[in-house]
Amino acid sequence: MLLLENKVCVITGAASARGIGKATAVLFARHGARIAILDLDAGQAEAAARDIGEGHIGLACNVTDKAACQKAADEVAGRLGPVDVLVNNAGITQPLKIMEIGPENYDAVTDVNLRGTLYMSQAVIPAMRKQGSGSIVCMSSVSAQRGGGIFGGPHYSAAKGGVLGLQKAMARELGPDGVRVNSVTPGLIQTDITGGKLTPELKVEIAKGIPLARLGVADDVANACLFLASDLSSYITGAVIDVNGGMLIH
Repeated sequence: MLLLENKVCVITGAASARGIGKATAVLFARHGARIAILDLDAGQAEAAARDIGEGHIGLACNVTDKAACQKAADEVAGRLGPVDVLVNNAGITQPLKIMEIGPENYDAVTDVNLRGTLYMSQAVIPAMRKQGSGSIVCMSSVSAQRGGGIFGGPHYSAAKGGVLGLQKAMARELGPDGVRVNSVTPGLIQTDITGGKLTPELKVEIAKGIPLARLGVADDVANACLFLASDLSSYITGAVIDVNGGMLIH
């Protein structure tokens, strides 16, 4: 069964080969969606779209730039049709301690993770309201829930905590318009961001603290995004789906 047949899906920060965004794009395409990959570099976004197959597009978009988000949303609508699904995946992290966080660090991390989620959502909401349906999936983190993770600093936890507050408020406001807004909170997922920092020894040590006894992979998060994007979750909004192997049970 194709869960997203002919649905137009925008995924931000999805050009990285081993990232959650790319895995989500591949899975959505497998379920019949038409994908728009948004990333900072147009060439990388276009290459990622070609990897998925025909009929998908890649666009340059800096999610911290409100005008750029609107321009990207307009181009997607013009080339693929009205946006049905948005996955706010673009994010960055920095492994800093509290006293190491400077203004430029705080701005960089909160701009991409939190401001970017707001701006990209604002770019697609009017069309979703007009068609009376839509699903927005926001990428938060276990770091927001447990007060820090393995790599992200306190400003990352704050930004991802802000994503949860923003997502729930959007869900409440947009529900009457038929637009659902949910979040995914991944635990430690093996991606390009974490790849270089995870030695085999560290992986074994971390897995000891996870009830399912393994680290996550990008497909684990993509599967949760598919559920939230599709009609399988048609009566779910304002929810937070933990994808952490039991690292945090609360």
